[in-house]
Amino acid sequence: MQIDRALPHWPQVAAEIRRRIQDGTYRAGKRLPGTVAIAAEFDVSQSTATRAVASLRAEGLVYVVSGRGYFVADRAN
Repeated sequence: MQIDRALPHWPQVAAEIRRRIQDGTYRAGKRLPGTVAIAAEFDVSQSTATRAVASLRAEGLVYVVSGRGYFVADRAN
């Protein structure tokens, strides 16, 4: 996915991760890539990646396990 640089980046990253959760690329209970990896994949800052994942957490699509990372919530699929 190519980021449209004319639009805010974090909603675009969140939308792509959401799509991957919905299509089963990221399955329930499985760990998401870390924010450093997400930032590198989408060529955005780590803070942008963190904000995107935080928005998905607020939606209930992902949850955090302290010291382990973000995981796809069961209800996401």
